[in-house]
Amino acid sequence: MTMTIAEEVLLLAYREDTGKPQIGSVELDAAVAGAILAELAVNGRIDLDGKKVVAKDATPLGDEELDAALARIAGDARERKPEWWVGKLDSRKLRGRLLSRLAGRGVLSEEQTRILGIFPSTRYPELDPAPEREIRQRVESVLGGADPDERTAVLIAVLHAAKLDRKAFPDAPRKRFKEIAEGEWAGAAVKKTIASIHAAVMTVTIAAATAGASGAAS
Repeated sequence: MTMTIAEEVLLLAYREDTGKPQIGSVELDAAVAGAILAELAVNGRIDLDGKKVVAKDATPLGDEELDAALARIAGDARERKPEWWVGKLDSRKLRGRLLSRLAGRGVLSEEQTRILGIFPSTRYPELDPAPEREIRQRVESVLGGADPDERTAVLIAVLHAAKLDRKAFPDAPRKRFKEIAEGEWAGAAVKKTIASIHAAVMTVTIAAATAGASGAAS
């Protein structure tokens, strides 16, 4: 089963038993958006020209979420920073569509519940453990010292940026996560992409958290 990097992030983000996310919605939605952007870069559809995202190839990849994001980037008259696009793509609706897609494939179940008997909520317990097991094996191999491929390096960088690495892999060495996230292993182009996506996810997350704190204080 072929999955996007964003779907892999979600499988690691949600608890297998309760179907609830292990990190806050701000961090998780930014991580999903960053993964979408990074996958477009890995597939040669976008590039970073200086500090801006540039569309290189508008040819669809055959995935509706990736292709929708690519069309938005290619159709924008302005070149924008990675964090702008992470913020633009960041949405709970995107996360919900990807989770529903995983449920449709039989990887997750989709359970409608109500918090305090009033507020509607959806949980996504795991049905098929095989896809997540494969992802974990791939990541753990890299954390153990193996050279990562581009997709796995991007996944690790996004997990690290959203601080999901601590939840998904609590016993893994933080130093190795940081090393991969900084792209020290990679060629210049991939290193630049990973560093930019990592910084963009962190920027959007911090800005949203600061805005939320300011609103609460007022």
